[in-house]
Amino acid sequence: QVQLVESGGGLVQPGGSLRLSCAASGGIFSIATMGWYRQAPGKQRELVAVMSSGGRTNYADSVKGRFTISRDNAKKMVYLQMNSLKPEDTAVYYCNADQERLPRRNYWGQGTQVTVSS
Repeated sequence: QVQLVESGGGLVQPGGSLRLSCAASGGIFSIATMGWYRQAPGKQRELVAVMSSGGRTNYADSVKGRFTISRDNAKKMVYLQMNSLKPEDTAVYYCNADQERLPRRNYWGQGTQVTVSS
C-alpha cells in the first residue's frame, strides 16, 4: 500500500546538476527517515543521503558538499539536489522510507536512472 515514486533522472554532462524527487503515499512519511540510495552496474546499493522526520541529515562522504537532501512534510515529498555531477555518480537512484518506530518497516521506490556523461 505504501508507494514511493521517483522522478527527475536523466542524462547530464559532468559538472552539471539534477534534482530528483520522490513522492510518498500510504501514511508513512511523518514517521519515516527518508533517503536516497544508488546502485551502479556491478556494485552494491549504497547510501547517498538520508533525512529523519526531525530534519537530521547524513551523507555519503563521496557526495558531501555536492548533494543536498530536503523534504517537504506538507507535500510528503523528498528531494535530492545533485550539483557538480561526476561520471562516477552514474547509477540508478532509489528513494527509501525507513520507519522510525517499531515495528520497523522499510520501503523502496522503483528507481530512476542518472547518467553523467559527455
